[in-house]
Amino acid sequence: MSREHAMKLLYQFQIRNDDIREQVEYYLSESEEDLTGIDKDYFLDVVYGVMDNLNDIDGHIRKHAKGWSVERMPKVDLAIMRLAVYELLFRKDIPWNVSINEAVELAKKYGGERSSSFINGILGKVSAELHMVDGK
Repeated sequence: MSREHAMKLLYQFQIRNDDIREQVEYYLSESEEDLTGIDKDYFLDVVYGVMDNLNDIDGHIRKHAKGWSVERMPKVDLAIMRLAVYELLFRKDIPWNVSINEAVELAKKYGGERSSSFINGILGKVSAELHMVDGK
């Protein structure tokens, strides 16, 4: 639930060029009823974390998205991948396979027909690269 809300807000950031903090505050106030039970600390960490590390995250996506530029990717797919790559890079408390599986499930729910396999492929490559670097 928290991950889904974070993805929706990350998607919104791509559409609206407003101040990020204002968008977060607005989202939290407008979605108050829908946000019961979310982990607000996780939500805020990943939303701000993605935006603060966007160039690094997009660099990992670009490296493994052969034939695709980040600018041409469907915005929903990009929001999902940014969230998952942030988790892979910075959230050591979340197992990498959980991040990838959750991203694939979000893609099945919100993405296009091929989104889940596209996202799974890229995240699998990012994860493999990171695990080689970490030595795990």
